[in-house]
This record gives sequence, structure tokens and C-alpha cells, in this order.
Amino acid sequence: MANQLENLVESIKSKVRSLKSKSKSKKPYVKMDKSASIKVEIRSRQARKLIDKTLKVADHPGKRTIS
Repeated sequence: MANQLENLVESIKSKVRSLKSKSKSKKPYVKMDKSASIKVEIRSRQARKLIDKTLKVADHPGKRTIS
């Protein structure tokens, strides 16, 4: 019984060691670059914000900025 328990403990230890060594070698994730379509989407959102801001200023010709 004690021998079986020792074998079980040793096998668990070896499995844990192998898992630790694998996790160190791999990165948890791969960072991806933005695709062309995402870049276009970001630029179009920025352009839309600028257009909206410009239209708000145009609606109030006596003021230069809107707070």
C-alpha cells in the first residue's frame, strides 16, 4: 500500500513538473496586429466624431466652441 502511494505521488509530481515546463515555454496568447478593416473602422469613427463636432459648432455661429 505504501509503495503504491509513493508511486502515485511521484507520478503526480512528474506531471506537475511537465505542466510547469510547458507553460513557461509557451506564451499565454499571441498578440495580433490590427487588420486593415479595423484600421479603416477606427479612422471612420474618428472622422464621424470630427464631423459631429464641426456640425455642433456650425449650429451656433456666434460661439467658437461648445463646452
